[in-house]
Formats: sequence, structure tokens, C-alpha cells
Amino acid sequence: MGSGAIRRLACATGGLLLAALCATGSAALDRPPADPEETLSGGSATSIDPVDRNAFAHVSANLPKEDEMNFHLGRALFRKLWVAAPSSTQASDGLGPLFNARSCESCHVRDGRGRPPEGGSAVSGFLLRLARPAANPAEQAAIAGHEVINFPDPVYGGQVQDRAVPGLAGEGQPRVTYLEEKVDFRDGTSASLRHPTYRIDDLAYGPLSAGTTVSPRIAQPMIGLGLVEAIDPEDILAHEDPDDRNGDGISGRAARVRDLQTGTVVLGRFGWKAQAATVRDQTATALVTDIGISSPLAPRPMGDCTEAQTECLKRPDGIQKRLGPQEASADVLDLLTFYTENLAVPARRKASFPQTLDGKAQFSAMGCSACHRPDYVTRKDAAISALGGQHLWPYSDFLLHDMGEGLADGQQVGDASGREWRTPPLWGLGLAGTVNGNAFYLHDGRARNLTEAILWHGGEAAEARDAFKAASARDRQSLITFLESL
Repeated sequence: MGSGAIRRLACATGGLLLAALCATGSAALDRPPADPEETLSGGSATSIDPVDRNAFAHVSANLPKEDEMNFHLGRALFRKLWVAAPSSTQASDGLGPLFNARSCESCHVRDGRGRPPEGGSAVSGFLLRLARPAANPAEQAAIAGHEVINFPDPVYGGQVQDRAVPGLAGEGQPRVTYLEEKVDFRDGTSASLRHPTYRIDDLAYGPLSAGTTVSPRIAQPMIGLGLVEAIDPEDILAHEDPDDRNGDGISGRAARVRDLQTGTVVLGRFGWKAQAATVRDQTATALVTDIGISSPLAPRPMGDCTEAQTECLKRPDGIQKRLGPQEASADVLDLLTFYTENLAVPARRKASFPQTLDGKAQFSAMGCSACHRPDYVTRKDAAISALGGQHLWPYSDFLLHDMGEGLADGQQVGDASGREWRTPPLWGLGLAGTVNGNAFYLHDGRARNLTEAILWHGGEAAEARDAFKAASARDRQSLITFLESL
């Protein structure tokens, strides 16, 4: 006898309690049980502080008290406003000369996500990455050998810096316009997706090179980064299936990148295209490209200035010999890295509520968990002992996936093609509006809510997207409720 027949028989012959359960429908009986560990998405490091606009700013809950001083020193550096050189502050000068922000906090407001530049609002946590394809076999070999991730625009460099120190022009102003598209659900209701078109106004140094691609990015939330780094790479690589040998339509690929500190080729796990190996690498790269601050891992005091930008190269840098050969010393980089490694993941809300559990079942049934793998256990020998041996629930496989033409940016970044993106972790997803006052999703913030974000999924995720479109309004809402609980 099948499970459906057994359920019907039980409902027909059971007592009052079972009858009450049957009256709620089959979803209540098929609902997966609540996992008590899953409420603590970051294991013992999870923050259980009150949920408010600072929900992403708390320290790992199990970090020893003697280490919290370094966390708070790192926070001060994360919020520090750098200034143009020369300056009487000395240890704070070296900004730019071209830059996108004066501090890390300027992009990751309250350690959260950025937003696209719409409605005439100032750009906050949004930038345009620039790259051209390899032009010859030697350049192709450099990318294949992980010596570079791509090649910058010959004049504007690796991204558009919209701001500059006094007396120097910023490179240009990113602009975006949208075209709305109606998408129908099977039940007769509909949603609207906005298709973005990007341009750069007021280009200060002439046109972009004909081969340069432009890729928009919003800043990602900072929570849980140290936990992600503490996952054994073999646990991530175990889910790699580039040739789709199991025939499920999902062919996740690992990104291999060169570790800036060791020079070895390792697993990439940070950034929209998994282009950074470690939190330290990601921090150093953001310092030099977004703010124009050099460090031991990115010793370029002129930041992203190119040889064509002669006036930029003439500007003074902020190197103080008594403080070291870079504008941000090794100690500064250590503290910034420690801070970002120990920003805690908030505890989940309403994880055991019936609608949340119904949504979790839908998440699995629709195929979302094929890429958004629910959980891992971090390695016991993690560099930060408090982050070792933790049962995590990030809901990501940290692999590259082809997301279809709709989300393609046409820009190769290391191993990632112009159609591939790293699966982002989903923890903290439901607190985006609480922390940042907005809830824009996907790499460029085009999605205004979670429904739109799902509907933009294509490529390997097309089947899961279509299952969502075909679902009832109740099941779609249950799925959204589950995502909002993360």
C-alpha cells in the first residue's frame, strides 16, 4: 500500500487528534521536522542578540573574551574614513587618488549589502567592474594559469571609480534604467521583472576600449565569512559536477584562484564569481580597488590608476616609512581581516513555524537545494579555533553555476565565464530590509524582492524557477516565508 493510501486510511479511521491533523491537508503530514540545530545557522558562533538594524554587526558568540579587543579594533578600521595625502593624520592618509568609497563601511553599511543607483540616489555599495577578454595566446595562458583573473580597460582599469581626491576628476557616474516585464504564474497571478541597462555618464578620460565589458555589482553582506573559510575545501569540491554526470541538470564547477599570500592555486570561495581565495585576499583587494589603499597583499599605492591616467599617478601617496612600506600595514590588514572573519550570522527566526517548514519542503521539492546546499561542518583545525567544528547552515555550495542569459554579464573572471556566478549563501537573507532599509537582491540589485530574485534564475536553475512559477500561491508564499526565516 502506498503512503498516500495509508494516509487516507488513517484519516478515515483515526481519532479526533488525527482527524484534526488530516483537516490541515497533506502538507502538515509531509512537512519535514524542525532541526533544532538549524536555528543556530553559524553553530556556536551564531549571534542571538536582538534583531535590529545592527543585526549583522555582532561578534562571533563563542569568540574568547581576550580576542574581542582585536575584533573591536578591526571594526574601528572598517569604519575609518581615509583621507587624501598628504595629511596631518598620517596613518589615515593615502585615499585614492581615484576611489569608490572612503571606508569599508561606506559600501557595506552596517555590514550589510549595497544597492543600485536609482532615482537619483547617491551610489552606495555599487560599482561597475571593467574587463576585456584575452587578446592573444599569452593572455589566455595567463588566465588559465591563474596569474590574472582578466584584463582591465587600458585607460580606466579594473572598475569605474566615480570619486577622486581634490583637483582630480572621478572617472564617471554609473547610471541604470529599467524596462519592466510581466511574468505570469500558472494560477493567473503575475509579477514584474525589471531589465537593467547600464551606462556611464561623464566619462572623464575618453571612451572605454571597444572590447571592455561592464559588470555591475552590489556589495554583499559581511556575515559568516570566517565560517565559510573554515569549511574544508574537500567538502565543497565533493559537490563539483562540471560534466553533469548524474544527469540532474546541475553542473557546478569550483573556481580555482591564486592565493595572494602563499602564491598557490586553491579553491576560490569569496566574491560574486568566487574570485578570492581567502577573507584576507578579499579584504586587500577591496582596499586597493575601492578605496585606493595599498597593503602587503596589494602593494599599489596609486590604487587602480593606470599608466594612461598621468595626473593620477603624479598624486602623492600615503606611505609613511616609519609605519611600513604600504599605506595599510600588515597589522592593519590583520585586524580588518579578523573583524570580517568574526561577524556573526544571526539566529534564525520562526524556524519551526508550520509555514516555514512547509517552505523548507518546497525549497527541496522545487530543486533549490541542488545549488543552495543546506549545511556543512567546519574543520576542527580552523585558523580561528572558535570557528572550528561548527555545524553551519549557509545554504550554498560555493560553486560556479551557469545562471542563463538573463543574468549573464559577459565578463570572464578567472575560471568563471560571463554566464556563471557563485551560489551566494542565504543566511541573513530575511534581514536585508531590517539592516539596510532596502531589500535588493542578485549581483546588481535588480530584484526588488525574493520572488523577483527567484524568477531571474535561468540556466541550470531554470527547472527550479519553472517549478516556482507553476506552484500555487500558497506554496510560493511558504517558500518565501522559509527564505525570510534564514
